[in-house]
Amino acid sequence: MNPRVSVIVPVYDEGGAIVRCLERMLRELMLPAEVLIVHDQPEDTTVPYVEQIARTDPRVRAVLNTYGRGPANAIRFGIDAARAPVVVVTMADGCDDPRQIDELARLVDRGVVVAAASRYMPGGQQVGGPRLKRLMSRWAGRSLYTFARVGTRDATNSFKAYDTAFVREVGIESRTGFEIGLELTAKATRLRLPVAEIPTIWLDRPLGESHFDLGRFLPGYLRWYFFSYGRRLSREKLAARRGPAVVAVPRGTEYDKRGTEYEKTA
Repeated sequence: MNPRVSVIVPVYDEGGAIVRCLERMLRELMLPAEVLIVHDQPEDTTVPYVEQIARTDPRVRAVLNTYGRGPANAIRFGIDAARAPVVVVTMADGCDDPRQIDELARLVDRGVVVAAASRYMPGGQQVGGPRLKRLMSRWAGRSLYTFARVGTRDATNSFKAYDTAFVREVGIESRTGFEIGLELTAKATRLRLPVAEIPTIWLDRPLGESHFDLGRFLPGYLRWYFFSYGRRLSREKLAARRGPAVVAVPRGTEYDKRGTEYEKTA
């Protein structure tokens, strides 16, 4: 059976902590799915635990990222390896609510290109986490929602679902950090494509240590924050801005039925 949703989970030396996260996720997933655990090196401590679970649940695969180290490259690689028309990016630390993966994926099925789990809309909440990071994220989300009309109050949250064809059309330029969620939200906004959100309760990781480095990743976030404020872009202008050549995909694809022919990076 072909999966309807590909769940992308970038990992870095999570070790046995991944087991609890995966068990919850697999228990809550109702849609036909594949779960790609994307790691940067064969000796990553997460891999043996993932392979053990994969022996009893064929939905799970450990996938070696060959695009370069870091979460942005792992997410890029995972999306390129995905077999489903919808991809959901979620973290391995247990902070995201796996019960919402299906709900986010169904929003994309209904026609949005980005579906965000929002901590800052009514019904959402963030519990724990560094205070400065929390304040900056909330300010960025509220200002983007109010002034750039990005369609979500939580553009910086990584827990999102995407139309796979949309991502392959617009490409991912980020190479460090977790700003991919903001990048793709900004691109959807400039293309005037639909973005939606559902409330989520984010809980600070119960086990292990966060690998988020605000000082290192902040420039990437700022780049896409300011990019969100701009006039409507055509697909041609966005492709020209990116630079690489693209190859048109014939009409009749699922994404084309929403009003456009999509292009795939050559």
